[in-house]
This record gives sequence, C-alpha cells and structure tokens, in this order.
Amino acid sequence: MSASGLDRVAVPSAAGPETVDEAGCGARVPFASPAAADGPEHVETPVDYDAILLAGFGGPEGQDDVIPFLRNVTRGRGIPDERLEEVAHHYRAFGGVSPINEHNRQLKAALEAELARRGIDLPVYWGNRNWAPYLEEAVTQAADAGDTTLIAIATSAYSSFSSCRQYREDFARVLTSTGLGDRVTIDKVRPFFDHPGFVHTFVEGVNDGVAGFLGRGLAPEEIRVLFSTHSIPMTDAERSGPSSLGLGDGGAYAAQHLAVGAHVMRRVAERQGVEVPWDLVYQSRSGPPSQPWLEPDINDAIEQLPGAGVKAVVIVPLGFVSDHMEVLWDLDTEALEAAEEAGLAAVRTPTPGVDPTYVSGLVDLVVERLEGTPAARRQALTALGPWYDVCRPGCCENVRAGFKPAAAGLAP
Repeated sequence: MSASGLDRVAVPSAAGPETVDEAGCGARVPFASPAAADGPEHVETPVDYDAILLAGFGGPEGQDDVIPFLRNVTRGRGIPDERLEEVAHHYRAFGGVSPINEHNRQLKAALEAELARRGIDLPVYWGNRNWAPYLEEAVTQAADAGDTTLIAIATSAYSSFSSCRQYREDFARVLTSTGLGDRVTIDKVRPFFDHPGFVHTFVEGVNDGVAGFLGRGLAPEEIRVLFSTHSIPMTDAERSGPSSLGLGDGGAYAAQHLAVGAHVMRRVAERQGVEVPWDLVYQSRSGPPSQPWLEPDINDAIEQLPGAGVKAVVIVPLGFVSDHMEVLWDLDTEALEAAEEAGLAAVRTPTPGVDPTYVSGLVDLVVERLEGTPAARRQALTALGPWYDVCRPGCCENVRAGFKPAAAGLAP
C-alpha cells in the first residue's frame, strides 16, 4: 500500500459521534473503572488510579528459553517444535536473548523517573503476555500492595487484534484466572499511534536520513522512504478498529500507519524544502502462503526500487516502539541485506525506545485519564485521533478464535 493510498481512504474523526449499532449501546465494559464501565468513547471523568500496568509482549533471555517462549506465543495453534525451530534461529543468532525485556526494564525505569519528576505518585508494575515476568505476577503484586485501580500501557501503538485486543483479552483472562476480577479494574490508555510523543522519534529519524542523502547530492526522487510495520492477516486487518469507520481493506491498522506516515513526511518536507516519495510496507509475515496478509513485503519492495531510479532508501520501523527482534533481524539484517544486494544506500531510523519525548508522551496519556481531559483538548497529529479510550463493540476481532472476554472495551 503506497502513500497515494491515503488519498483514497475515508478518515472520519474518532472523536465524532458514536456510530455503532444500537445493539452495542449501553453494554458494560468488563473489569473497568466506574468512569469507563458504561463505555464512553473518551473517558472525560477524572479517575483516581492507584498504579500503572506496563504490558509487554515478552521475549526469551537465553537459549533454553527460546522454544518454550515460542510455544507460548503460538499456544493453541498446534505448531510442532520443528516448525518453531525455523523461527528460533532469529533468536539463536543473538544468543537466545531478545532485547525486548531489557527495553521494558529501561522503559519502566524511565516512566518511574518521569512520574517522579512531575510529582505523580503512581507505581509502575510490569508484566508480559508471553514470558516472565508474566501479567499474572504483575497484577497479583499490585493487588497485594493494595493497588487495585490500574491504567495499562501496552507496548504497541496501533489498532489490531495482536496489537490491542489481544492485550485486552489477556487482562480479562488474568483477572479471571487469579480470582482478582471482583476487586481489580484495568483500563487502558488509548492507542497512541498519532500522539506527538510517539511520532517525534520518527520525524527526527526520517529527517536525518533524508537530509543525509540529500547532502550527498541525491535528488529527492532518487530517495525512497519505506515505513515498515508488522504484517497481519487481511482478515484481521479488515476487522481492526470499529467497522463503522469504513477505513478500507486494511482497516484501522493500515489507515493509522498511512496517516502517521503522511504526517511525518509533511514535517520532513517543511524542514528540507522538498518532497520525498514514500510507501507503507510490511514485514515479519508468519502465516501459511495460502493465507492473504498485508503487502508488499519490505524486501520485495526494496528489490523493485532500482528499476524506479531509486538510489537510497530510508527504512523506518514505524510499527515498533523499540529495537526488539523483529527490528534487529527483519530490518537490520534482512532488509539491509536486501538493500545492499539491490545496490542501494540504506539507513534504518531509530525506534522511540526510551527517548524522553516518548516517555513523557506516555505519561501524558495517563494524565489524560487521571484528569478526565476532554477529547477536544487531547493531543493527536492526524484526523483519526484522538482514538478511543474504550474500544468499541466488535473492535479487532480475531476471526480464527472468535470473541473472547476483553477488558477496556465494550462487548463483544
């Protein structure tokens, strides 16, 4: 899907009137704070949260962890260990250690420092979906400390099953399995794909990459910016976000990335005085060949660039908050190798990581909910935002598994 695709996408504001079917109206939100329990699009009532729940994906921290970790990621899909070993070599090439847990340790510490700097007295509990420390541990630890009204930050900025609803389902599962659902509530900050704190790093990185190539004498049309994100099945993409928004074949997932990419390139054009072509591409596909996934793949796109007169490529990990394995392997290894084979100069721009602007932005999202900030006063850089605090009915369905109970959203 290219930059030009944005012109064909209808982009109604998420802050506009509710348009869900009447069957969804009045449904209550499981495991929610009283302010969110009736499912408003934006919670504009202050909530006195006790703590922040930092929810991560998790990753192995040694060679012996790799296969058990991958079993957790693929649980319920019946994938044999021989198939998992085909993916395991990405981790084994780095000693079996994913950087994601260390990134989240750093992010937790950075959040705690920013909260302290602002005088906000909220502890941060960190738990993962797929590896230790697990969400069960974090939620139990919070409850034992008397912190029962939680606001969650998931380490993913966009709307889709795997990047939003699956976290919400895990919150519901954990509260049920631990027996804490009758006294612990978990709300979730809105998807922050277009919050200035998240977008800042990408603007700076793309600007630096483009400026570097222009400074080497390349013309704008000889440079291509590729915004890369994790591919997902088309059936999941089509169901990402509320269907009522009518955002096209790629659903909210593709529309959000396209909108952010367009914003980044406008800022870069303002600074550089020229417009550079760009595309949205995908990476890390893991499904069977027979299943349609979002395309084009970044390596296929890179292969085509020389034929279009391109001499340099700026690779932007737009879908990722930190340099975890799919950045280190799929971009820093495979995509950069593809660029070299194509005879292209290439640079990969940074992820937000623990950039102070990003960390401050995450705290801003918590403060929105602490203060009940009206939607009209919230920060958002695209016409799609500010996105919903409480996910709408049927949002981000997993077609293969159906709807499971999920916190922080209206049923189903």
